[in-house]
Amino acid sequence: MTQAEQVIEKRSTLARGFTLWFTGLSGAGKSTLAVAVSEELRGRGISVEVLDGDEVRQNLSKGLGFSREDRDTNIRRIGYVAKLLARNGVAVITAAISPFRAIRDEVRQEIGAFVEVYVKASLDECIRRDTKGLYARALAGEIPQFTGVSDPYEEPLSPELVIDTERETVSESAARVIDCLLELGHLRSASDA
Repeated sequence: MTQAEQVIEKRSTLARGFTLWFTGLSGAGKSTLAVAVSEELRGRGISVEVLDGDEVRQNLSKGLGFSREDRDTNIRRIGYVAKLLARNGVAVITAAISPFRAIRDEVRQEIGAFVEVYVKASLDECIRRDTKGLYARALAGEIPQFTGVSDPYEEPLSPELVIDTERETVSESAARVIDCLLELGHLRSASDA
């Protein structure tokens, strides 16, 4: 088999573009899981883009604050970019707190091929993992409107998958995400290609 044929064969494991939407508290493990899943997908020859909430805020949503309106605007922007990429055959992974159900549901409707993954960890665990000291500052009142402390986080009511990062390793969680994508038909197994 030529190298070009091998690339085509690997790419055939992607059924179509889709958006994998990781939501959860700061420190729950969204970005870590996004990296692990993106590496697995790339290893299968699939085009992947990761839209990390912190990076998007720096580059696409600079100047937005943390009011509900600004948070919703930020999520709509992430959703719009994800929609454009997914409709062009890219597997999109978002890792953004996206604390409000209504805006996640709105983005789901806009994108269509949308898989919501609740990356779950207790507030105590998120505080323990906090390398940037954000929770300590929020608890001291230095950061207003901090999700999980002074602002709400609305857990998904029916996500396609719940990942409990306190009970699973990153590799176990990534494997469960891949299995979910296969089960939902967003990926094809090598034997189906």
